[in-house]
Amino acid sequence: MDNPLRKGVAGMSADTEAGCGKSESWRYGDAGFAIDAGFPGGNIVVERVDGDEVFVRQDLRDTGRFWFYWCFRVRGARGRRLKFNFTGGRVIGVRGPAVSLDGGDTWAWLGSDGEDFESFEYDFAEDEVTFSFGMPYLESHWARFREEVAGHPLFSSRRLCTTREGREAEYALVGRPGFEPRHRIALGCRHHCCEMMASYALEGLLRWVLLDPGGEAAWLREHAGFFALPFADKDGVERGDQGKGRMPRDHGRDYQGESIYPAPAAVRELLPEWGGGRLRVVLDLHCPGMYGDYNEVIYLVGSSSEDIAREQRRFSDALVAVRTGPLPFDADDYLPFGTAWNKGANYSDGRGFSRWAGDEIPGVRLASALEIPYANAGGAEVNQESAGLFGRDLGAALAGYLKSLAG
Repeated sequence: MDNPLRKGVAGMSADTEAGCGKSESWRYGDAGFAIDAGFPGGNIVVERVDGDEVFVRQDLRDTGRFWFYWCFRVRGARGRRLKFNFTGGRVIGVRGPAVSLDGGDTWAWLGSDGEDFESFEYDFAEDEVTFSFGMPYLESHWARFREEVAGHPLFSSRRLCTTREGREAEYALVGRPGFEPRHRIALGCRHHCCEMMASYALEGLLRWVLLDPGGEAAWLREHAGFFALPFADKDGVERGDQGKGRMPRDHGRDYQGESIYPAPAAVRELLPEWGGGRLRVVLDLHCPGMYGDYNEVIYLVGSSSEDIAREQRRFSDALVAVRTGPLPFDADDYLPFGTAWNKGANYSDGRGFSRWAGDEIPGVRLASALEIPYANAGGAEVNQESAGLFGRDLGAALAGYLKSLAG
């Protein structure tokens, strides 16, 4: 595969250690190149180096199961071809690793031969390269989006809580100040902190609602208000944790009993009041597994409630009707409750954001988790741009769905 990342376009990043994880760093003495995860979102353990072969594994930290997130940078390897071997299982996705030459701002897939999911090779024509399982979306990305829409009369960013590690977790509101819209919509993201591609969709949806002059976006600005939670597990995002399967339970199961994490606890207190009896839709954006069944298509996770499941089907039809972006969506990819992993036993350790809202907030019609693949959706490439455009499609589908309720 002829990939421009192999052509040596130089890119250097700031050496920031703030908010990073605790993965090991490693320097190859005589050759002078270094491998580390000492930056926001970083995650790697280097086991050993044998010539031009590097043996690494993902850092599971407090995750009680196998999961596959990793992200590391290499400095000082210009002119070398290195092979990275992962000893912690199959942790490379269907389009190979993601590669960044500008310190993690922009990413591209390196490509895959479709056979080797445990190693990759790279010819270094740069002084610094960052590799990852996916395309990380961090606090810095969200800050740039906030700056882009700063001053917009319909956008505000507010403090939700202080995390366990002292970070400020925020939420965003989109809507006319002081106006009671007919419909309210809540959007959650990063309840599993490694599921970064969902964040690009969330940002794309909000940007479209705020800035697009078209009729559907204008209708939402007139008739709907949005609550958006960009980082349910902000500490995990910045540390570079897996998040999925975190012990004793993860943020995506922290809406039952007494919440043990600050953000879900704050959401449970705030959202019913904000909804004011007008909260109609709650979507929790996620990413699935790596590859195979239900991991390479976009789908809604079916509810055990027949009423909500019916609304999920209606929303799926609305999304099919309006989709114009590059990522395909097929309503038949819906995963009914009781099918595959979507069974009662999978929720024995707690309840998720959308299920909590559908169960406990009066007036909610549609409550669903929505899975957005990391790299491949129905044969189309998932990347920063295409995931953002899918957010636009989600917004148009929300308009169509809510209009049907109004009718």
